[in-house]
Amino acid sequence: MKKGLGRTRSGLMAALDVGSSKTCCFIARMGEDWRPRVVGIGQQASQGLRLGTVVDLDAATQSIGKAVHAAEQMAGEQVDSVVVNLSGGGPASRTVSVEVAISGHEIGQADVRRAIDECHALDGQATGEAVGRQLIHSIPISYQVDGSRGIRDPRGMYGERLAVELHTVSAATGALRNLTTCIERAHLSVAGVVVSPYASGLASLVEDEMELGVTLVEMGGGTTSMAVFHEGNVIYTDMLPVGGNHVTNDIARGLSTPRAHAERMKTLYGHAMATAADEREMIDVPQVGEDETTGIQQVPRSLLVGIIQPRVEETFELVRNRLEASGFDRVAGRRVVLTGGACQLPGLRELASLVLDKQVRIGRPLRVRGLADVTSGPTYATCAGLLTYAVAANLTQPQPAGREHDDKSAGKPGDGPFRRLGSWLKEHF
Repeated sequence: MKKGLGRTRSGLMAALDVGSSKTCCFIARMGEDWRPRVVGIGQQASQGLRLGTVVDLDAATQSIGKAVHAAEQMAGEQVDSVVVNLSGGGPASRTVSVEVAISGHEIGQADVRRAIDECHALDGQATGEAVGRQLIHSIPISYQVDGSRGIRDPRGMYGERLAVELHTVSAATGALRNLTTCIERAHLSVAGVVVSPYASGLASLVEDEMELGVTLVEMGGGTTSMAVFHEGNVIYTDMLPVGGNHVTNDIARGLSTPRAHAERMKTLYGHAMATAADEREMIDVPQVGEDETTGIQQVPRSLLVGIIQPRVEETFELVRNRLEASGFDRVAGRRVVLTGGACQLPGLRELASLVLDKQVRIGRPLRVRGLADVTSGPTYATCAGLLTYAVAANLTQPQPAGREHDDKSAGKPGDGPFRRLGSWLKEHF
């Protein structure tokens, strides 16, 4: 096996999910069926992160080091590079279109490269170093030859004009550098960086959803991010600075209880939609600063649900508004897939369906083997998707941080990670 993206000399792949609530590492080996088989898992509560962004280098480095070390111990192997997600840094999504003259000759690699370079030049006016942003993904999503749409690979065709539509995702340079610095301090190199909803989509979406149109909503602890997939490509990504931790904070403030107890009540008794039985069911609420045996107040469950529901409704309203403002709401169709730990709240799927007016399902890792039941839920979709990306990208050398592999393969229509992913899915599923 070639050494590829996030792979070690022993043929392993390592994925690192650095989130606001947890830091998780999967170490996998390619199985005989060409699916990654997880052989090592490590997880730690995240420290030093807020809203998906590093705010304490030392604490974040320790969380990363402990998670990777636990995965290495389970796998019985050591890794030297990882594919990592980016959940903060204000990812910005843009679609850039350019048309170049071909003058009737056969379209070659140089013509495609020239068109994509012009797209990068236009995009660089908004995402260059002058405004403190760095390119993460650069993905050709469609080509046209003399106005003919739906072309996957224009090389070898003849025409007068070649048009290319490029989807780029950029993020704050500082946030990206802080994340990669933490990983390097943990004695690892960064083989690739992938925005979280992109990775979650690769893990949990079926091929028909990618082709027909779907919105992937990744609900993490500190952020809620989304990605719209259409015709096998991701065509829009966005991030909201609100997540499951905000619900916990609302409960802690509203019921005057410590955050640890607020998280416990959310997990045990929380619900996204009110029911008739909520008024009759009473729950114990320890009070901040008081003895846990005597300072306990009993409140109806309806009070807890009354705190949770407005925040969750607001989150989905923000998602709906962002999609409508982007213009991709119609392209995304009527399917929504939810991933991330915060989406496991009972009743959340039904509430999302009402607010978004779409069909909603909970997404789970589909293309990775070796996961136990406890690690095969929506919480681990991002980490599993990083492994799927590493397989689909199939690059031979680790990339410097911030120079994403889509950018390198942008001049090779039909050969980029998404095209290879489509071929891989058709061949092995």
